[in-house]
Amino acid sequence: MTRIAVLQMTSGIAPVDNAAAIVDAIREAKRGGAEMLFTPEMSGLLDRDRRRAQQNIAPEGDDCVLAAVREAAAEQGIWVALGSLAIALDGADDGARWANRSFLIGPDGAIAARYDKMHMFDVDLSSGESWRESNAYRPGDAVVTAESPVGRLGLAICYDLRFPALFEALGNAACDVIAVPAAFTVPTGRAHWHVLQRARAIEASAFVVAAAQVGEHADGRRTYGHSLVVDPWGEVLLDMGGDDAGLGFAQIDRQRITDVRQQVPSLANRRKIPD
Repeated sequence: MTRIAVLQMTSGIAPVDNAAAIVDAIREAKRGGAEMLFTPEMSGLLDRDRRRAQQNIAPEGDDCVLAAVREAAAEQGIWVALGSLAIALDGADDGARWANRSFLIGPDGAIAARYDKMHMFDVDLSSGESWRESNAYRPGDAVVTAESPVGRLGLAICYDLRFPALFEALGNAACDVIAVPAAFTVPTGRAHWHVLQRARAIEASAFVVAAAQVGEHADGRRTYGHSLVVDPWGEVLLDMGGDDAGLGFAQIDRQRITDVRQQVPSLANRRKIPD
């Protein structure tokens, strides 16, 4: 059994404040006996005003949130799956193009893995909300897995959840856990959040850990919350609700993965579908 902590956040437009909240969560997670903490998408900055946000987005080596999290992880001796940060890409359109980047940070503070969100959320919702991530963010092009206290960890971010091919690749990589940090809108969250997270866990015969943003944010948006931990059978082990930020805990039992894969050997039975 591996005890994990999941941080549900209401990130704002001030990276320093968001960094302080994550550092507090790292300390609380360690006190609670967790070996690893998971945080949401855009943990360091959630600001839909891109002109204002640009003042707070830096290259990886200068990002104050990443630096604070790495220091705290080393201080506490804990792993952190930092859901994602907006990172300026060196030499990319004078900083106008960013990456939505996840980081896996080891208990020594070193970066063990990086993943750039592949799928850009470009959509007009019936609620009147309009999003064009591709106007500012450069999509990633690599599937990323890494070893961690919960076994082989696969990395995805938010809208990636809707694209089965990525999760097929993570399943083929025999991931034990897949992290899906998110900042889901309320309308799409109500309709699809739980069913998609459970489906991805079942398809990959893996745990899914989905740390989420929640509530009313300083930039005017509202996010769905309901941070989840789902086991390989599709059972929800943790649901943090849609009202408040906070820290939750769950147990990752890797024997459960073995048992489910023996009962339903879909990964072993998978065949390539002809074009």
